[in-house]
Amino acid sequence: MSLVTAVQTATVLTETVHARELPMESWVFGLIALLIFAALGFVVASYRDVANRHAAKAAAYAARHSGDEHGGH
Repeated sequence: MSLVTAVQTATVLTETVHARELPMESWVFGLIALLIFAALGFVVASYRDVANRHAAKAAAYAARHSGDEHGGH
C-alpha cells in the first residue's frame, strides 16, 4: 500500500465518521421553504391588477397627455 493510498483511505474514513447532524428534521427544511414561497406568492398576488384599481386617475392622465407634443418618445 502506497503512502497516497493510505492517506486517501484515512481521509475517507475520518470524513464518514464525523458526519454532522442536521439541527432539525429534514422535512422541516422543506416546510420552511414552502412557507417562504407561499408568503412571497401572496405578496406577488397582492400586486395583481393594481393599475386598474385607479381607472379614473388613468383616464384623467390620458386625457391631459393625449397630444403628440413629445413626438412619440
